[in-house]
Parts: sequence; structure tokens; C-alpha cells
Amino acid sequence: MQTTYIIVSIGIVFFIILVYYTKAKMKNVPLVADNEKIITLTDKNFEHQTKNKIVLVDFWASWCAPCRMMAPVLNEVAETLTGNTHIGKVDIEEYQNLAAKFKVRSIPTLILFKNGVEVNRFVGVKSKEFLIKQIHNN
Repeated sequence: MQTTYIIVSIGIVFFIILVYYTKAKMKNVPLVADNEKIITLTDKNFEHQTKNKIVLVDFWASWCAPCRMMAPVLNEVAETLTGNTHIGKVDIEEYQNLAAKFKVRSIPTLILFKNGVEVNRFVGVKSKEFLIKQIHNN
């Protein structure tokens, strides 16, 4: 019985060390610069930038590791989009009111808007192919 407690305790300590190591490593990962085609959305320009077009909006934060993983994917998607279809980003730390308005509970949350109206929502890391397919289906 005592051996079981020791083994479980060692496992828990190992897990805690692994979590702290991973967090420390992710903090040092540089942010990927946004593609020039990505629109930075604010509470002042949100309605104007999503009106009369299709916009995939990424709700993100700089401290979010999955959000950092999505940045290069969104850059690639932005490169492939043409016409009246765009990628936008909302920093939820700066624009908490927009996150609250659209009931963003987890990040990254990607919301697809068509003519300013939400038509689809995705939570978590998604592939370039998945996002392009979803955008073209609307």
C-alpha cells in the first residue's frame, strides 16, 4: 500500500514539473507577425469591417498557446483568400467587450461572419484546409 502511494506521488510530481516546463517553454515562443491581409478588429471598427463581406474572426490572446499555433495557419489562409473574403483578429485582452458580446468562452474561437451576422463558430486549433472549406461553404 505504501509503495502505491510513493509511485502515485512520484507520478504527480513528474506531471507538475512537466506542466511548468511546458508553460515556461511556450512563454519564450515568439509571436508570429500577422499577414498584411489580416484585419485587426476593434470595438470601433468591428461592425464596419464585417459588413457586406465574409470575415473569419479569430478571438485570441497573446498568452494562449493554441492561439499562437493558429497564427501561422491564419496567415496561410489569408494568403489564399480573394475578393470580399477576409481574416480578422480580436485580442480579447484589449477588447473584452467584443468577446463578451459574442459569448467567447474559450480561445481560440473562430467565428465566421457573413454580412455582419455569425454563420458558424469553431473552437480550438483547426487546419488550413478545414478553414478554407468552411469559408467557401458560406
